Amino acid sequence: MRDKKLTVIKQHNKKKGSKNKRTFPKWAKYLFQILLATLYVWGFYQLFISPFNIRWKGIYGTKDYPEVSEIHGIDISHHQGEIDWKKLAGATINNNPLSFIIIKATQGDYLVDENFKDNFKNAREYGFIRGAYHYWSNITTPEEQAKFFINKVSLEKGDLAPVLDVEDFPNSTNLKTFQNDVLKWLTIIEKEYGITPIIYTGYKFKTSYLDSPLFDRYPFWIAHYYVKEVKYKGEWKFWQHTDAAHLPGIKGYVDCNVYNGSFYDLMRLTIGYEKNNSSEN
Repeated sequence: MRDKKLTVIKQHNKKKGSKNKRTFPKWAKYLFQILLATLYVWGFYQLFISPFNIRWKGIYGTKDYPEVSEIHGIDISHHQGEIDWKKLAGATINNNPLSFIIIKATQGDYLVDENFKDNFKNAREYGFIRGAYHYWSNITTPEEQAKFFINKVSLEKGDLAPVLDVEDFPNSTNLKTFQNDVLKWLTIIEKEYGITPIIYTGYKFKTSYLDSPLFDRYPFWIAHYYVKEVKYKGEWKFWQHTDAAHLPGIKGYVDCNVYNGSFYDLMRLTIGYEKNNSSEN
C-alpha cells in the first residue's frame, strides 16, 4: 500500500514538472535555425571568400582584369607545361593582345628551367616581347648566380632587361648584407648586358627587405594578388595581379601582368632600344 502511494506521488510530481517546463512554438525554433545558418554563412564569407575575392573569381573564370593599362603580359615556366603557341598568340585580355612574356631561365647556380629554351625561342617566333628571369637563391653567392645566368641566357636586341626574382630572406644573415648581395648580382648583370635589370618581388617583401635607396634606380615588378590596385606607393613598372588566370593555349593557371606606362616606355626597357634611337637622332 505504501509503495502504491509513493508511485502515485511520483507520477503527480512528474506531471507537475512537465507543466512547469517551458516550451517554444515551432515557428520560433525555425526562426532560430534560420538565424544560426545565416550567421554561419556570413562568417564563412568574411573569413574565406571576401579576403580572396579576386582569386576565387580567377579560379571560376570570372576574372576582372585591372584597367590601369592596355599593355598585358604573362610570365611562364615549366609549370605551364607544353604551350600551344598558336592559340596563345591569339589570346586577348580586356580585348587587348598579349604584348610581353617573361620566362623563367635559371635558379641559383644549379638549375635551368627545363622548358626555358623552347619557351624563349617560341616567344620570339610568335611575335611577343620576351624576357628572362633568374630566381634568387640564398645558398649560393651572387657572383656564382650571375655567372650562371650569363652562361645560360643569351639575350638579343628587343629582349627585355634581365629580371631578378627575389622572394626569400635568409635567416643566416642581416638585412644590410642581404641587400648588398642582391645589388652585386644586379651590378654584374647590368655590366654584362648593358641595361638596367628589373627586380621582381612581392609587395610585402619589397616594403620589408628591399625598401632602400640602393634600389631606387631599378624598375620594379610587383606581385600583389587579391587587390584591385597595387598598394605599394613607390614607382613600379609591372604588376603581377594574379596567379590564377586562364588563357588559350595554356593548360591550368598562368600569372598575368600589366605594364604601368606606354608602349614606348616598355620598349625603353628592351636591349638596344635606347642605343638605336640615340644613334638615329
